[in-house]
Amino acid sequence: MSAVGRTAWLEEPALCDEWSELVGPRTLEIVDQRRNGRVPHNRRWLVRRALIVADVIGFALAFATAELAFLPLNNTDNVRPATEVFLFVASLPVWIFVFKLYGLYDRDEERTSHTTTDDTFGIFQAVTLSVWGLFLLTWIRGLGDSAVPKLALFWGLAIVFIALTRALARGVARHSIAYLQNAVILGAGDVGQLVARKFLQHPEYGVNVVGFVDDDPKVRREDVRHVAVLGAGDRLPELVDTFDIERVIVAFSPARHEELLELVHDLRKLDVQIDVVPRLFEAIGPKTQLHEVEGLPLVGLPRPQQSAWARFCKRSLDLIGAVIGLVLTAPLFAYIAARIKLDSKGPVFFRQQRLGADLREFTVLKFRTMAVGSDSKAHQDYIRQTMDSTAVANGNGLYKLDNDDRVTRIGAWLRRASLDELPQLINVLRGEMSLVGPRPCLAYETEHFAPHHFERFLVRPGLTGLWQVTARARSTFGEALDMDVAYVRNWTLGLDLRLLCRTPLQVFAHRGTV
Repeated sequence: MSAVGRTAWLEEPALCDEWSELVGPRTLEIVDQRRNGRVPHNRRWLVRRALIVADVIGFALAFATAELAFLPLNNTDNVRPATEVFLFVASLPVWIFVFKLYGLYDRDEERTSHTTTDDTFGIFQAVTLSVWGLFLLTWIRGLGDSAVPKLALFWGLAIVFIALTRALARGVARHSIAYLQNAVILGAGDVGQLVARKFLQHPEYGVNVVGFVDDDPKVRREDVRHVAVLGAGDRLPELVDTFDIERVIVAFSPARHEELLELVHDLRKLDVQIDVVPRLFEAIGPKTQLHEVEGLPLVGLPRPQQSAWARFCKRSLDLIGAVIGLVLTAPLFAYIAARIKLDSKGPVFFRQQRLGADLREFTVLKFRTMAVGSDSKAHQDYIRQTMDSTAVANGNGLYKLDNDDRVTRIGAWLRRASLDELPQLINVLRGEMSLVGPRPCLAYETEHFAPHHFERFLVRPGLTGLWQVTARARSTFGEALDMDVAYVRNWTLGLDLRLLCRTPLQVFAHRGTV
């Protein structure tokens, strides 16, 4: 913050009153607490230190547990426990340095949706590399045979404990005002307003949308009407200084190309994170690669087809997961079936024709949650109304059809807990569905598809997926289809594992439910 900006804020009440009518009390609270020193640091400072503390605690817990597990055998080792403790403490800076090399402290600042599950592979690699270093050290000292079992236990525990402590550290950090990033969106058109809405409905991202900046703003949609237009693009540097802006999202501003480049160049001097919504953003995903021709960057879109080896790995994961899931939930199946039969007349399972891979029809299985004979016309009308991303959500902020008059008592509970889809494990076992994939589609829904939406049929539909984990009922039907296509275009086995890990968190949080 420059001295001029700070003085203007503190000594000119009229300026504060002017802005307070536009940006709202939350932004003023964040700025006030930072200016008065009650929150002296930002997300970068907070999260990096929280994660370092979490990693040290995770390593310490793994080390202590391994030591206690092998305590009866310590008298046969050539190294005394006190020496091992000293060597462990002395090696901690090396562990942290290795984690730094893998970028495990740098991604929260740039990626608003970054979670601990996204760190899992990096944690695995970093811990494995470090443990191999310890193993080589003990082998050189002639202690390899006695140290291998303890190191193996330490390796496994470190991966688990570090993942858990990192998740806890991020959860604690997100409750601090220092975690919040004031952000402005350059461009108040359809895309800019869509970006604002997505940030508003995901407070866990820690992005406080201060307002729009646009020379010629479009009329704001209902769900972002309270987000102010703060002026033209040339005011952006002033706004960054006034409101401690840490993130600027460039979203299809109507400004000329040269003006935008000059503005981005000026912003780079102000130490802010700049995010650019690319043209053709609907076709670009996480697997997109940048390459170049004589310094000119080109965006390479990955091919959506899966290799034979990829299909084999995905199917193997489906079979293993479905078998384990059915065995573990067998008692729950019996309990739910009994409750459904006692609650209302009709079958336990709801059977419906859906479209799977290559548009092949199959019968999807769900626990029945509605009265027998319910009409589907309301759902068809809902699909038509929510195809457009400008559709307005219900009063509770959700894009969800209100079926309370047709949903049974046990059905309401099953939907809240997302247990109504549990029988789809049988579909997975049959090969009709996958554990992770696009939502199983009804035939009449395809009447509203854009041409690129049919790419979702290149893979089997899933029990969970990108839409279910990242948005659920907080997105329109058209946006859900775009997320299905994004999943197909950017599929990796790692993506499936991350989505599977994040699904229980979404279920327990009851986000986007009735």
